[in-house]
Amino acid sequence: MHPESSVPTANVPTANPPSTAKARRTALAGAIFLMATSAIGPGFITQTTSFTVALGAAFAFGILMSVLVDFVVQMNIWRIISVSGKRAHEVANAVVPGAGYLLATLVILGGLVFNIGNVAGTGLGLNAALGLDPKIGGAISALIAISLFVVKRAGLAMDRALIFLGILMIVLTVYVAIVSGPPVGEALKQTVWPDTVDLAAITTIIGGTVGGYITYSGAHRLLDSGTTGPEHIREVTRGALTGIAVTGIMRFVLFLAILGVVAGGVALNTKGNATAQAFESAAGQFGLRAFGIVLWAAAITSVIGAAYTSVSFFDAYSRRFSETRTRNWATVGFIVVATGIFLFIGTAPAALLVFAGGFNGLILPIGFTILLYAAWRRRELLNGYRYPVWLLVLGVLVAAVTWYMGVVSARAIFEYLAG
Repeated sequence: MHPESSVPTANVPTANPPSTAKARRTALAGAIFLMATSAIGPGFITQTTSFTVALGAAFAFGILMSVLVDFVVQMNIWRIISVSGKRAHEVANAVVPGAGYLLATLVILGGLVFNIGNVAGTGLGLNAALGLDPKIGGAISALIAISLFVVKRAGLAMDRALIFLGILMIVLTVYVAIVSGPPVGEALKQTVWPDTVDLAAITTIIGGTVGGYITYSGAHRLLDSGTTGPEHIREVTRGALTGIAVTGIMRFVLFLAILGVVAGGVALNTKGNATAQAFESAAGQFGLRAFGIVLWAAAITSVIGAAYTSVSFFDAYSRRFSETRTRNWATVGFIVVATGIFLFIGTAPAALLVFAGGFNGLILPIGFTILLYAAWRRRELLNGYRYPVWLLVLGVLVAAVTWYMGVVSARAIFEYLAG
């Protein structure tokens, strides 16, 4: 059987699912960078700078923990979704009736609110890079993102854009990291033997880089490419590992770029745009422009990732969204709504972002636990595939950690909104 035939409702943004090996490789690369760039959004950049200023080289341990959690989560989710040939909400509904609707609601609402912040990030990026008014920059960036979903071969256009922007982010940040001269030896030591372990920082960085729509972005794109079924398990595993590696490189390089500036004695103002200050301190005006490009690339890829992944959950409510044209226009509408709200209010409202952060903290344990249960007890959903015990055990351990994080996150949100 052809691999595409096992995904009757695949949420593909192209006219036809890729059928050739070359097309699947491009889609796989797109899935890798969709996951990686979605995890490196404006929020992560800001958080990394703040925690590096506060913890110094010891924050390397927090970065390592986020990568390890990411490894377990993505290895499990990519494998379960690909082998089953079903989206996350379809698996959830099959295991616990109604759970898929809850998961879809959390992902869509959280993705919409965060996309307001992502559009705002594109505006700030173009402001730093080109001096454009943030609202004009945000509107231009939204039009660029929308254009990827209205062209004839939308999926291919999205994949290539994500790959190019992801590589651009890495190259520019590597340059700044080199010129900032970070204490690499000390950072490596603190990665495995930190002077300080800040659980709050670790919880925040994991929730912001693994939770929410990010959890399912790469896996759903892989599913849409037609790479499904046990026969593709090696390809899926290589893709997941590569995606995790790319994400880890992005995180560590950004951390090293900021660490070099902090270790050099520059006092960054975390109440202002500390990341821009760091890049400018390291590489002058070029560094400031490079920061703008990196922020813009991180933000626009997150706009694309949030819209694409959120809309991939729409067919939980209506099968009409399984149709390519309807799905593409829904994605365009998703971006337009987020952009319209940003242009009206000028920024992402703090209370909504905090609330969406709580969604992220809840989406990960809810969805992850249900998918792990499917791998453990519902073998028929995985087309008879014998799931690796070691991966399931690691998944259960990480799921327990994410439930703790979810409780902490929910409590923090309740206190914030009540205060």
